[in-house]
Amino acid sequence: MKQMKVWAIVGLWLSLWSPAVLAQTKAPKARAASPDLDQLGMTCAQILAFNSTDWVSQFNEKAKDAAPAQQKTLRAIAVYGKCYDARTDRLAASLTKFGGGPLMGARGNLRDLQQALDAFTAKALAASDPPADAVKTANAQLYEKQFRYELYQSYEKSPAAKPVSAAPAPGVSSTSPTAPPSLSASANSAPGAANPVTQAKNHFGELLDALPEDKEHQLHAAFGDIVGRSQMTEATRLEIYRYAIFLLEPPSATPFAPPPF
Repeated sequence: MKQMKVWAIVGLWLSLWSPAVLAQTKAPKARAASPDLDQLGMTCAQILAFNSTDWVSQFNEKAKDAAPAQQKTLRAIAVYGKCYDARTDRLAASLTKFGGGPLMGARGNLRDLQQALDAFTAKALAASDPPADAVKTANAQLYEKQFRYELYQSYEKSPAAKPVSAAPAPGVSSTSPTAPPSLSASANSAPGAANPVTQAKNHFGELLDALPEDKEHQLHAAFGDIVGRSQMTEATRLEIYRYAIFLLEPPSATPFAPPPF
């Protein structure tokens, strides 16, 4: 009798672990990531076809929630930055897959540049009068992304050389710092005051001179850590001057240069 009870218990235990039961106790499959509602149903490629200013306007117009305008603007900038980083990451992965891309030394130079830019950015935003608000800070973080993308873009092999007058990529202004061929040509060939690097350098100096002396010295030293790099091209130097000007310009000023993207 005892033996029959033992077998009954064993049979019950086996039935609980039958294939059907096991199938029911398996961990549920991971759900596919839900789309980012702040992309307004658009892909990153479609978003980056806008320049950043137009995307913010589009977002503020189309987002139907009742959030304050500044909060919507910050969300729009965050989405644009996420898509911009994703494009850079894809390009970096593609170059690595095919044995291309920047070597360790170039990546190290970029990290050093990024650290110097971050240090200058923090000082410049703090020196603003009035202090930079959340939107300007977010835009500064967005505009810094151009330097990493352009490093990888410079290693991308193009099927044919593009003429200097070629139309800019979607979302890039023809006068934007992210049009290296035309910028390089103008930066290297324009004489004297017509040289865009000289113009940017002079305007940056004017903005520094308007600051209290202690802040001026701090920013001048921090900026020297950026532009004192021998491997920097003139096109990159112009972009950095324009970025620094953006940080120091008062809110009411007409921008010295359009956003880089």
